Parts: sequence; C-alpha cells; structure tokens
Amino acid sequence: MGELAERAGVTVKAVRFYSDSGLLPEAGRSAGGHRRYGPGALDRLGLIRSLRALGLPVPEVGRVLGQEDALADAVAGRLRRIGSQLAVLRWQEAALQSLQECGPGERAERLRLIGAVSVPPSTAALARFWRRWLPPRLPARLVAAVVDGAVPRLPDDPTPAQVLAFTRLHALVSAPCTGTGHGQPAAHRPDGGRPEVLYDGLIEAYALASPRLRARRAPREGEALDCFVSAYARSRGTRDTPAFRRGLSRTLAADPRIDRYWELTAELSGPSEPTAGAAHDWLCAALAAQTARPAG
Repeated sequence: MGELAERAGVTVKAVRFYSDSGLLPEAGRSAGGHRRYGPGALDRLGLIRSLRALGLPVPEVGRVLGQEDALADAVAGRLRRIGSQLAVLRWQEAALQSLQECGPGERAERLRLIGAVSVPPSTAALARFWRRWLPPRLPARLVAAVVDGAVPRLPDDPTPAQVLAFTRLHALVSAPCTGTGHGQPAAHRPDGGRPEVLYDGLIEAYALASPRLRARRAPREGEALDCFVSAYARSRGTRDTPAFRRGLSRTLAADPRIDRYWELTAELSGPSEPTAGAAHDWLCAALAAQTARPAG
C-alpha cells in the first residue's frame, strides 16, 4: 500500500479508503498481512483520481469502473448537477448585487422580496395565478397555451434588475386577491359567450400582432385587429360590425387590468420579446383609434 501510494503521489490513507470502498481491489495479502496490489493498480488508481477530480461521488465512480458504457451517463449526470448549481450561484450573485446597489432605505424591502423566492427560483406561483385568472372549464390545451405564453422564462444568467423584477412579480401573484390594486388582481371572467372560442382567437391575434410590436409599429387596423375582434364576436355568437367594435372598445377599456404583471414580465424578458399583455394593449389601442374616427 505504501509503495502504491508513493508511486501514485497520494497518501496511504487515500489508498486505504479506495480499497475499503471496493474501488481498488487487492491482489492478495503478504505473510505479515499487508495489502498487495497487482500491476494494473496504478492505472486504476489514476482513473479513480481523475473521476473523483470531476466531482463524481464514490458510488458513481464504482459504477463507471464496473461498466464500460457507464462513463457517458455519469458525465451527463454530473453536467446536469453542475448546471443546477451554477444557476443557483448566478441567481444568488445577482441578488447580492441588487442589495449592494440599492440605498439603505430600500435594502430591507429588497431583502424581504428576495427571501420570499426559492433558490433556484420557480415560476410555479405564476402558473397558479394564471389558472385562477382564466375562466373556469376552459379546455386544458388552452389553459396550457395561455400559461405557456404568459409565464416568462427565467434567464440563465440574470441581472440584478431581472432578479428584482421576478421577486416583485412573485410577490404580486402571491398576494391576497383583492382586485383593488393593493393585492393580486381579481380573476378575469368574460361575461357569457364561449371562452374557448375567445381564447383560441386571442392567441392567434397576439401572434399576428407580435411582429408589429417587434418592429415598433404604431397600433393600426389590419389582419391582427380583425382576428382580435372576430374572436370576441364569434365567442358571443354575433357579427363583427362597426357598432360591435365600438361597444367592444368600451368594454375592453373597463376590463380588469393586470398591467403591473406585464410591466414586470417585460423587465424580466427584455424588450425583444413582446408579452401577451403588450399585444393586447396594442390591439386595444388599434381598436380605439379605429372606432374613434367618424364614420365615413
């Protein structure tokens, strides 16, 4: 054991540990009871040290040594774990920078917001918010589509501003539902009609409007607005007429608002990716502009 340790440049204690763990089998014992190792022990010990240097736990090292095809799985698993650890560290780094950048008067509030979010952060609270906000009995495929479009993707390498935006977003959707602006907004329940028809059409209309938002075009009539209005008309079983558009514009202006949600989502996602809320506002503005013009 001492000779093997010396040749490998490790301690006797390390050789004994790997032997006792079953990673480094003995070839036999001397008459005095000392452990003896075969000619391949030095290479095997080098491989063990390499695998351990990569952070593989002892059981995983044993599996790699015992199975020729186990190395690829072990490396992939280790990369996944490292990725998760890095995500945690990046979030914590940005959160600490956010605390460092603010004044003493803001620090306690930011610390409270940051402390309320799990690490790594989860968007589960945002998904729950949307499932409560949507009309009941909406088909599961539409619920999934709306939630997927409304819940922002968390950045892999967040900035302090993005960490702060997400913590505020998390606080908004986790607050008691009051509908007064001082808590989570009241749920959206369209009056009558067929909500599945409405949301199918809205998803299509938002997709049509998004390229125009990316191009920073002013709200205007066109295919996206026609699709938007048609979704409301078809869901209510009526025709798209000028009178319907004027009434719809007034109704939408009085609808429950979740502007703060979309503001924070935009801060988190960045300006290059329009939110569904931005698309909705663009379409409402286009409708208001169209219906404000005198009939000609």
